[in-house]
Amino acid sequence: LASSGQDPGEHPSVTLFREYLRLKTVQPEPNYDVAVRFLERIAAELGLGCQKVEVFPGRVVTIMTWQGTDPQLRSILLNSHTDVVPVFEEHWTHDPFEAFKDSQGNIYARGAQDMKCVSIQYIEAIRRLKAEGKRFPRTVHMTFVPDEEIGGVKGMELFVKRPEFQALNVGFTLDEGLANPTDAFTVFYGEKCVWWIKVKCEGNPGHGSQFIENTAAEKLVREVALFWGHLTLGDVTSINMTMLSGGVSFNVVPSELSAAFDIRIPPTVNLQAFEEQLTVWCRAAGEGVTYKFYQVRQGTEELGPEPPLEIYLGVYNLAGHLHLEIFPAATDSRFIRAAGHPALGFSPMNHTPVLLHDHNEYLNERVFLRGIEIYACLLTSLASVPPLPAEG
Repeated sequence: LASSGQDPGEHPSVTLFREYLRLKTVQPEPNYDVAVRFLERIAAELGLGCQKVEVFPGRVVTIMTWQGTDPQLRSILLNSHTDVVPVFEEHWTHDPFEAFKDSQGNIYARGAQDMKCVSIQYIEAIRRLKAEGKRFPRTVHMTFVPDEEIGGVKGMELFVKRPEFQALNVGFTLDEGLANPTDAFTVFYGEKCVWWIKVKCEGNPGHGSQFIENTAAEKLVREVALFWGHLTLGDVTSINMTMLSGGVSFNVVPSELSAAFDIRIPPTVNLQAFEEQLTVWCRAAGEGVTYKFYQVRQGTEELGPEPPLEIYLGVYNLAGHLHLEIFPAATDSRFIRAAGHPALGFSPMNHTPVLLHDHNEYLNERVFLRGIEIYACLLTSLASVPPLPAEG
């Protein structure tokens, strides 16, 4: 039975998931207020502590806390973000904010994979454990942060510098990962650093009917070829041209053209050497070719501190097998690692195509429910890790 409303026979965790998906926390104008009220309601239902921290005007981090029996131990942090990326509705089979469920149990919605599923799986795993009367030594915090999809500058990047974050006494963090189309789960122990640069090419202007030497366009074409020509199939650094700008008229050769590049660099690459290579490429493209950084991370935090062995053992105890990888994009984990806390990226979505930011993003309800079971087992293990040497 396909459904856009509530099915009386539907699992209540799925119903809650679909309710969350219908909240339009979509960039560039996310309605964060409805998400905060939704989360406050759940915290009250579960009897969890709830704190709101406004890190920037209109940007609130919501913290739910399940107190451990030994609060002096470092805590487990479960992080997720509340915003989702924009949609092109004409390419969707169903309304991306309807949370339509088809006859196969696939739930179509923006955020189904990235990452409202994980937020609700955290919540429902704790709901299940509390209903079973479980208590664990370590405190578990859930943070729900804004603006991750636009870089986290007014979200987690500010939050990790706040005394409220320090007070969480974080020992280990779980954050988002990616789906895996096979029967395996993917665990991310680090991620590429992000360089956003704009290359500006200056050249000779003139009338569009003339042969003009040293134009901005030929320099830009040369520059793009240099950027992409140095990559091979085996390279793990990615360079994508994402924006082009310049020109005033069809028949006027512009004196300036610009191209923006999204570069993702693995932590194993020497960043100083890579920037020197950028300079060489710009010089090779011709005079008047320069670049400017719009976002740059220095990479040291992209791996961060190694999680304790006990943490890895807890993750490895999952059903199925794991792939350990570097995350290909950027998540809020980079700010947590930069603050000195180990973090792994993990979304329990196997047998699922990777559809984050894509049209017709969906997650099957069986995979979603299995993820709750996985988090319940994982939390039982992580929140029970005995005191580590650093904790006395």
